[in-house]
Formats: sequence, structure tokens, C-alpha cells
Amino acid sequence: MWSVRFSLVALASAAAFAQQGYSPADIQSGKQLYGVNCSNCHGPNGDFVSGVDLGHGSFHRASTDNELVAIMVQGIMGTPMPPANLSDQQAYQIVAYLRSLAAAETPGANKADLAHGKSLFESKGCLNCHRVRDHGSRVGPDLTSIGARRKAADIQRSIVDPNAEVLPENRYVRVVTRDGATITGRILNEDTYSLQLIDSKEKLVSLQKADLRQFEFLKNSPMPSFRDKLSGDELSDLAGYLVSLKGL
Repeated sequence: MWSVRFSLVALASAAAFAQQGYSPADIQSGKQLYGVNCSNCHGPNGDFVSGVDLGHGSFHRASTDNELVAIMVQGIMGTPMPPANLSDQQAYQIVAYLRSLAAAETPGANKADLAHGKSLFESKGCLNCHRVRDHGSRVGPDLTSIGARRKAADIQRSIVDPNAEVLPENRYVRVVTRDGATITGRILNEDTYSLQLIDSKEKLVSLQKADLRQFEFLKNSPMPSFRDKLSGDELSDLAGYLVSLKGL
């Protein structure tokens, strides 16, 4: 009983945090925390448990943010749901991430100005690296159907913190050939004996591994962070435009 009272007091003290709304940073932190603490049981999209679909806001025993946090912090007695080793703020950040998933899937929930987002995409130099349909560069990943593969929260995270998660298909490599030439580019294909990449001049390069002196994957993305270059509304509009790209 004491532990329940203590948790309720802690939840009350965290109420101000919830009332302030969730920032992109909250959502990004929540995504990381969800991956570490929740995805093993609930799955990456929140739909592994029968009757529960976290990614679409379908919960069995809760509806408000405070109720969701209480379940995470306390667990559910008599069920496989254990208490999580999370602070109240971390639990709220997970809720922020789950709410963002549900909002991204709700028709009409995204009120982004798509025209403004498209204008930002073009004016901020994104086409220097990325391609949308028949416009732009092939140096970076093609974004023609990015909205069919990634959610708004993930896209926002990549815009403000490109190094937070580099997908395997978007990795860059640096190689040094036996004659001393250094080549950096986005890897397109790799097998036991060879690799193919596209370099900074959009040239397709095919190499035999036996001809390389050095071969390494780059840990960081070559994409610059736009954390301090976009306002909150601009970030939402840009992400909204990218989410609208379904490859059609």
C-alpha cells in the first residue's frame, strides 16, 4: 500500500511535465527507452501482445497518460507485465513516443503544412544529397517512399539527430585501395568478396575486397543535424511533408 501511495505522489509531482506537452526530444528519448524496456515483449510496433496495440493507442487497462505511467512503474499484478526500472519522467517519455505513433496513424491528426514542408526540404539543401522521384541527388538515401517506411517521430529524430539511428541500408563506408586511393560512399550491396557503393559524386563504384587495404563502416551519418536550424513548426512541417511521400 505504501509503495502505491509513494508512486501516486511521484506521479502528481510529474504532472507538470505531462501538461507541458511532448517535444521532439521527449519522443526521441521515449523511442530509445521503449526499445530497451518494452520492445522484447510488446514488439517494435507495440502489437505483439494480444488485444493490445500500443502503436495505435489501444490499451487494455489505461487511457490517460498518468494511468499508463502507473502501469509501467508498478506493473500489473498477476500478469506477465512487471514493474519497469524507470523514473516517472522516463515513463512519460515512453508515453510521448506511443502517443506520437498513434497520432501518426490517425487520419487528420497531422496538421503539418505540407507545402511549407516541401519548400523547406528544397531550400535547406536536402536535394543536394537526397532524391524525391526524379529530382535531387543519389548520394544519400532516396526519399520517394520514405513515408511508407518510417513514422513522423522517426523522421523528426533523424532530422535533429542523424547519428541516433543509422539504418543498415543507409550506412556509409570508407575504403582504401591497395594503391592508396580513399573512397567514401553509401553502401548499396556487399557480399563475401565484393561491395558496391555510390560515392560523393554519384558514381557507382564496384570493388573487390581482395583489392582493398582498408574497409570500415562509418559510425556517424554524413547528414548534418538541423536541431538548431529549424523551429518546432518548421520541423513538424518538414517531417509532415516527408511522411506524405508514399512512392505514388
